[in-house]
Amino acid sequence: MTLLASATEIPFLSEIVVILGLSILVIYGFQKLNVPAVLGFLATGVIFGPHAFGLVRAGEEIEMLSEIGVILLLFIIGLEFSLKNLMAIKKIVLLGGAFQVLVTIFATAGISYLLGFELNTAVFIGFLFALSSTAIVLKVLQDRGMMRTAHGRIALGVLIFQDIIVVPMMLLTPILSGIEGSIVNELLILLVKVVLVIGLIYVSARYLVPRLLHEIARTRSRELFLITIIVICFAVAYITSAVGLSLALGAFAAGLCISESEYSHQATGLIIPFREIFTSFFFVSIGMLLDLGFLIDHIGIILAITVTAVIIKFSILIGASAILKYPLKTSVIVGFSLFQVGEFAFILSRTGIEYGLLDDITNQYFLSVSILTMGLTPFAMMYSEKLASKLLRTPFGRLENDNAEANPEASIDDTENLKNHLVIIGYGTNGGNAARAAREAKIPYIVVDFDPDIVRKARDAGERIIYGDARNMHILDHVHVYKARVAVVAVQEHDDALAIISQIREICRTVHIVIRAKTITQAEELQNAGASEAISEEFEASIEVFARMLNQFLVGNEEIDKYIDIIRDENYSAIHSNYHFYKKDAVELSNLKTEKIDIGNSCPFTDKHLCEVKILEKHLVRILAIIRKGKLIKDFTGDSVLHEGDEVVLAGTAQNVNLFMDEWKELMSEEDSALAS
Repeated sequence: MTLLASATEIPFLSEIVVILGLSILVIYGFQKLNVPAVLGFLATGVIFGPHAFGLVRAGEEIEMLSEIGVILLLFIIGLEFSLKNLMAIKKIVLLGGAFQVLVTIFATAGISYLLGFELNTAVFIGFLFALSSTAIVLKVLQDRGMMRTAHGRIALGVLIFQDIIVVPMMLLTPILSGIEGSIVNELLILLVKVVLVIGLIYVSARYLVPRLLHEIARTRSRELFLITIIVICFAVAYITSAVGLSLALGAFAAGLCISESEYSHQATGLIIPFREIFTSFFFVSIGMLLDLGFLIDHIGIILAITVTAVIIKFSILIGASAILKYPLKTSVIVGFSLFQVGEFAFILSRTGIEYGLLDDITNQYFLSVSILTMGLTPFAMMYSEKLASKLLRTPFGRLENDNAEANPEASIDDTENLKNHLVIIGYGTNGGNAARAAREAKIPYIVVDFDPDIVRKARDAGERIIYGDARNMHILDHVHVYKARVAVVAVQEHDDALAIISQIREICRTVHIVIRAKTITQAEELQNAGASEAISEEFEASIEVFARMLNQFLVGNEEIDKYIDIIRDENYSAIHSNYHFYKKDAVELSNLKTEKIDIGNSCPFTDKHLCEVKILEKHLVRILAIIRKGKLIKDFTGDSVLHEGDEVVLAGTAQNVNLFMDEWKELMSEEDSALAS
């Protein structure tokens, strides 16, 4: 089969290549300007779509791919939510969502009627402007880690109501156009279908899906797990679509089914790369709808309509949040999040055109206003807190109710408040002992393991553990490895350990990584990959063997400890440049001396990691504390960086500290001479 024949079989393959290729160029430029990637995709569709340069024309095929993107986006939102969390925001969905939609329809319809539209068309325009962009708002909230904030929960609740109400809106469209129909019967049938779907979701989430995923996870096959997750997503979406509900709502429901199991985080990590690809097609397809010529020719009227629409929706959203008894600042931020006209309105507008409620000119005005408001949304959400503070003339700070105490309905994830904690990867003998030690020492910790049987057994025993593959960056992000003080990697396979270290260092350079290795050679390789300390099981076992052997020959414990120190120094110093920095009992308290040095502009240690300061290791001097801007910092590791203006408190034996200070003064004198010359 020739390449030409292959291209003919997939007619829109060239469109995909063009879209992704152009997106790379546009988004690269936008990133340089610190503009959100979402706007890059929208701009790609606008600039290279059929109404501008015309490089992209396969509208229907691209639209199909974009729908997959929306499905995957809502699926991941459902994964990170749960039935319990959904019940916690039921008041937001039913009261806040209903208020926002109904009042927006009433206000928009009234203004449209006064502008000369017929009443039925005015009401339909109200339908369109009542809907916001689920895809853009939830993506921005998710990317910024704000799904669990107060305004994030309100936005999600209102958007869920909008996704549900769009179906009755579509059923009412023929009635508004004057076509007779038994709308009451259709709504009753729809209600029955909704109840059945909700029942199916509940049973699946509680009983069917967790058992299925447990059996799949036991195979330890990532490919099988991924395929199962995708099938669940699209199967539930198909079922909801078949009964007259939206695909996106079905995808959200599928995510809820899996969210009740311990496998939701692993599923999220696997799906995210696919979501990023397909949602890019969604935003490009939205941009392709905009007719630049029409926008330029009618820019004045379009801007006037846009400003009016934003003010109306913004005000109504503030009112909806106020009814829910949230603080005014949170209400304002909700207004900045949901003021746009969304993608489901595009689907509804096609129905309106089909039934004669919208003409081409009115539809172009609607499309222009919609895309303009969607383009403004990422900026408004990025700066919403600052804008809200300025609008209310309050000092800039965190939201009053973005914590658990401010909203009793909020459901906080087990890892939400973890910081300065311990992350344990692998719950075998080493990981289990580390968890037990942390528990006894009252150190906050979280465990990650890829064996579903181990996870279930440990969780039943009360252990704080999640299922997941730590090579997946989403799992590491979920356990807040970037906030952790120490990460203990206790996995069996050496290649897995290398991959995990690499992923951790991609996220964070400061966490102290302690890892087990089978041999000294492997320990050295892990150290080079980014581990802070690599402990060789083979070497430590050999030490235990000779220690017990010497004990049988009545050699004293102090002498045995001395031999152990000598052997460890000879072996670990070869692979750990900062071994003495962490070595226990490196400083004898009986002969302790302290000194304080200033890190200035001419200091050779400025902007260097502690483990890079070889002079500390050379003289066996330990850092007790760092004083930065008058604040005492006691929590530091070999990855901590020294900055200009820091004061460093050192400790060691009198002899070692004196030798260190002599060399320190010599180094500083050389630097001063170099600067003077």
